[in-house]
Amino acid sequence: MGAHKTINITLKVWRQQGSEDRGRFENIPVQDVDTHSSFLEMLDFLNEKLILEDKEPIEFDNDCREGICGTCGVVVNGIPHGHGKGMTVCQLHMREFSDGDTIVVEPFRARAFKVIQDLIVDRNPLEKIIQAGGYISVNTGGAPDANALPIAQEKAEEAMDAAACIGCGACVASCPNASAMLFVSAKVSQFALLPQGKPEANHRVLAILKEMDNCGFGNCTNHRMCESACPKEVSITHIARFNREFLKAALSNKSLP
Repeated sequence: MGAHKTINITLKVWRQQGSEDRGRFENIPVQDVDTHSSFLEMLDFLNEKLILEDKEPIEFDNDCREGICGTCGVVVNGIPHGHGKGMTVCQLHMREFSDGDTIVVEPFRARAFKVIQDLIVDRNPLEKIIQAGGYISVNTGGAPDANALPIAQEKAEEAMDAAACIGCGACVASCPNASAMLFVSAKVSQFALLPQGKPEANHRVLAILKEMDNCGFGNCTNHRMCESACPKEVSITHIARFNREFLKAALSNKSLP
């Protein structure tokens, strides 16, 4: 690894006390930022400085800091999770920026995602979608019983690719319509590909779609920005599968209970 280098930047960060308050951008100079530090470590450093100056620290969400949970999601210079491909904000490092840069940081923008404070948004609507139908109710028995059910390797791998979605909401934040279709289609697809998901397939796709609309997410118009913003690189081919599953459910004439 090379010698440590420091840069001076200006953080143009969104400040907002709550969903009912009017937010604003605030320019905050940050000096002597170690380029080996991550973006979140830079925010930690800045918050320590703000607290010592008796100022309000910047509120942001984070948990694992290993690119697994997705709770760190914010928009950096207009791009959810920043300009890196296949990564979350906690995996973004300050060596990607230059001395003198102004970095714009704001929360995910969507009607369904209410701002809690500063960079933190309420992503519970995604959990409501899961509760509506993102599960199976089949009793698979013990592990040997589940393993006894033959599944083609290609199908299993495709289902796992869909299940890689971490529900961070970057697809919603990147979509001009604030659609959650990539997230929704991944949850439908991971079960539609497996025999365990077949019994509830019609109910699942209809219930999930209804809940997505109830939560205030927009419709998909195939801009494909969701695919490029997804930190797990979930493919929009799952959206095509969702549409096929919806058509089958609609033609079955089965209504929601």
